[in-house]
Amino acid sequence: MEVKSIPRLELIQVAETVSREKSIDKEEVILAMEEAIQKAARSKYGLERDIRADIDRKNGSINIAQFTEVVEKIENEATQMTYQEAQRRNLDLGIGEFYKQTLPPIDFGRIAAQTAKQVISQKVREAERQRQFQEYKDRVGEIVVGTIKRVDNHSVTIDLGRAEAVIKKDHMIPREQLRPGDRLRSFIIEVSEEIKGPQIFLSRASNEFLSALFTQEVPEIYDGIIEIKGVAREPGSRAKISAFSNDPSIDPVGACVGMRGSRVQAVVSELQGEKIEIIPWSEDPVTFVINALAPAEPSKVVMDEDASRMEVVVPDDQLSLAIGRRGQNVRLASQLTGWFVDILTEAEESEKRQEEFSERSKIFIEALDIDDVIAHLMVSEGFATIADIAEASIEELISIEGFDEDISIELSKRAQNFVKIEDERIDNSLKKLQVSEDLYNFDSLSKSSILILAENKIKTLDELAELDSEELFNLLGDKIFNNEDDAGSVIMKARQHWFSEDNIDE
Repeated sequence: MEVKSIPRLELIQVAETVSREKSIDKEEVILAMEEAIQKAARSKYGLERDIRADIDRKNGSINIAQFTEVVEKIENEATQMTYQEAQRRNLDLGIGEFYKQTLPPIDFGRIAAQTAKQVISQKVREAERQRQFQEYKDRVGEIVVGTIKRVDNHSVTIDLGRAEAVIKKDHMIPREQLRPGDRLRSFIIEVSEEIKGPQIFLSRASNEFLSALFTQEVPEIYDGIIEIKGVAREPGSRAKISAFSNDPSIDPVGACVGMRGSRVQAVVSELQGEKIEIIPWSEDPVTFVINALAPAEPSKVVMDEDASRMEVVVPDDQLSLAIGRRGQNVRLASQLTGWFVDILTEAEESEKRQEEFSERSKIFIEALDIDDVIAHLMVSEGFATIADIAEASIEELISIEGFDEDISIELSKRAQNFVKIEDERIDNSLKKLQVSEDLYNFDSLSKSSILILAENKIKTLDELAELDSEELFNLLGDKIFNNEDDAGSVIMKARQHWFSEDNIDE
């Protein structure tokens, strides 16, 4: 489109056509045309001059004028005149007003026309990008359908009709075959406004996409009768979804599965055969974990609420079923429930309990100078450490079968004395190893754990903060942490002082 070839009466028609094709406001197109004409006029009459172009919105006529501001003192001779000069020229203008001088129409040369075309194209593109951003910025969390435009090694470009979007490699379903021209459903995870235009990022591997697919397929979820409480997923392979019904008469699992599996099968087909299990959500964590481990059927569950850890005992012939191929079943169950799940066979659990019983009994016998009968009674009653005994009341100890008041008082006294001596020993060792005050006062680790770190040359909070989760987990072991994520949480707390205002200023 060359501006010189467009008769005036057709300018408005061109603006309307571009507006329809690009889905942007006609006024935006006309403003772009005015800027292009204005730029071409300045090229002819002087780039330094204040020249403005105006297109009549009704008949398409073009008016070009030079504007000169009336000022007290001239700073730019090309765009300003003094009040005295305005008076001399009999112009009825005050300070701050403009003298408008109409210029003759210009005949666009080849270069000027090309420049005008570039300006119009650029302005139209900018308006189109802004329209796209405004249209999609509030649609994060929606499923969209588009056509695959281009497939690269690290991303897929999707044509959404009125915009383009991108699926990055880590948001694709592994091993999914995508070809240009295929129709694809995806989930909008982010819309950002960048220099090169709005960027719309999609995902087919996110947990939210799976939830959104079920919301589309299951009317009860859309209506709020059934809630999806959580999703654990390994894209393209297997997923577990926990569902809860607000209406006791409606089975959440049956509603999500559908008649003869029609609803869940529709989602499975969309996800290239990904195996999906619907788990009934329960407020009781033990019941929830047992449900999540299906199809295995646990025979016993031992819960450590403080550590968010569960030991699940299964019959020997169900061990592989509970763990799953490459640990997938127990891993997804752990992600879904938020509990660290440790699977044991009945034989392993029995052996582990016997080892723990013997180990704790031995510690009590040596530390408190008691016989094995009393030690066994203490372990059987659930006392795990000497600190537990020291903190127990005399009444609680007396309630143990075979204990009288004298035995209970003496046992409590010995336990408290041991804890006191042990605390003093640890404190002296920490001082001797010159542990810094900030690490000594770090309340996310016990003093005994800090001593282990100090013996391994970790003596300051900064040195702890510089560790990675694997290193800290290896140093302190699974008696302190359930997994490396727990160790990572401690490291993040150790790093908090790095982000204080004083350190940021530094």
